[in-house]
Amino acid sequence: MPKAYFVTGTDTDAGKTLVSCGLLEKARQKGLTTAAVKPVSAGCEETPEGLRNGDALALQQVMTMEMPYEQVNPVAFLPPIAPHIAAQDAGRMITADRLAGICRGVLMKRADFTLLEGAGGWRVPLNPRETLADLARMLQLPVILVVGMKLGCLNHALLTAEAIRRDGLTIAGWVANSVTPDMARLVENTLTLEGELGAPCLGEVPYLDTATPAVAAEYLNLPV
Repeated sequence: MPKAYFVTGTDTDAGKTLVSCGLLEKARQKGLTTAAVKPVSAGCEETPEGLRNGDALALQQVMTMEMPYEQVNPVAFLPPIAPHIAAQDAGRMITADRLAGICRGVLMKRADFTLLEGAGGWRVPLNPRETLADLARMLQLPVILVVGMKLGCLNHALLTAEAIRRDGLTIAGWVANSVTPDMARLVENTLTLEGELGAPCLGEVPYLDTATPAVAAEYLNLPV
């Protein structure tokens, strides 16, 4: 049966894309077909084909299903700022309903393993009334939480987990992703999260000098 998950993080640069690509690679190694969507990106480069986001391109490269870039990343903005501010500057409106429709189109392709990667953290605004959490709620997807392991991550992780559950969604698992090479008391912090988050740990990704999907996949397990 096809499985799909919404990937969120404790903050910007928590490592959502690295973990997502690692999980997609892990699924490919197990013989599963894979697909991914980055519904909204802010921070793109101008190319002859249009705006392109590095995270979305990374997802597109590692997944097995062929899809046009515009389906992988339907809403893209040039400046690396909050999406709702980028949308205001561009005179556009992002709605959770529109994004949900696009995501459902990808889910209907019925890849064995599909990931929808959010932008920033759980409560990133889309417009004055909605956040990316509303998209996850509309799709009713279980959530994979990527915790950027650094000072302050305990508070960020526990608050995010609380918000996810308050929104009526389940946490399928979480990943401890080291975003600095020398976090003090990394082991103790990880053990604290294992005891407090109430969800399975899908892996502990160390700080990687060469952060490729194949290397990340070595440290990850797929959700059950």
